[in-house]
Amino acid sequence: MARILTGIQSSGKPHLGNLLGAVQPAIKMSLAQKEPAFFFIADLHSLTTVRDANLRKEYVRDVAAAWLACGLDPEKEIFYRQSRVPEVCELAWYLNCFAPFPMLSNAHSFKDKSENLSNVNAGLFTYPVLMAADILLYDAEKVPVGKDQKQHLEITRDIASAFNNLYPDTFVLPDVMIQESVMTVPGIDGRKMSKSYNNFINLFEDDKALRKRVMSILTDSTPMEEPKDPDTCNVVALFTLVATPEQTEALRQNYRNGNYGYGHAKQALFEVLVERFAEPRRLFQEYITDTESLEQVLRQGEDRAREVAQPVLNRVRKALGFR
Repeated sequence: MARILTGIQSSGKPHLGNLLGAVQPAIKMSLAQKEPAFFFIADLHSLTTVRDANLRKEYVRDVAAAWLACGLDPEKEIFYRQSRVPEVCELAWYLNCFAPFPMLSNAHSFKDKSENLSNVNAGLFTYPVLMAADILLYDAEKVPVGKDQKQHLEITRDIASAFNNLYPDTFVLPDVMIQESVMTVPGIDGRKMSKSYNNFINLFEDDKALRKRVMSILTDSTPMEEPKDPDTCNVVALFTLVATPEQTEALRQNYRNGNYGYGHAKQALFEVLVERFAEPRRLFQEYITDTESLEQVLRQGEDRAREVAQPVLNRVRKALGFR
């Protein structure tokens, strides 16, 4: 079986969109693999935007607890913080020396922000190189990504190929796994759920805060007694992603019949969220309050990750004449 690796952003609190679009599909995919998958928390990448040290630690704990609560098995998989495997920074420097300027200047991570260069730091510019180091350091063979990350994987392959041309057989060239089936989860305003839009639903809040957030979902002003179109409603769109087909059809019928308000639909969505994610929410609270156990899980994964990383880095050092 191929070695699979995937990175997990820690630039904010995990939300419903993360869970449905990334966490659960990745865990499901790893369960089908005999060989351990590599799951890393990309806390070094977060430094390009998050400068508050305590906030970064909080986000890392939240992300780790969310993945474990959703079923990631740390005994089988290798689950670790990027920053606790220092070999990745050394490899990133070596790879920087093989990354052409035009390639990095055309990367989406830089190009999308290049209109205001005063806000662009060197870390953002070389973001794809650190991502390449994340992948190549573990001889990863398969990297599942969404379409928006395809370019970064192509950059990884280009850098590794350029290196291998000078120093043959140093790096394994990873294959890109485009996740066509990754769902787009709408936020409370109808746009894609995102921390940057502040339109997300945090499932791990208490019931009162979660319900308040659900009740704030944007809807139109159709009176309660009138029929409504379920195909144009944010509440129905979210409900469809988390409810059973039978529950979804019943909600859609209520919309068509009339005498059913958006408040009723939002309450139904809240109840389904609480029911479906009851166990992950319970486990999240256990992990987030037992910081010692959470730290132990991550350190165990980091030790295992370094066992794989060190021979690869030594191979690179030897090729370059540093060993």
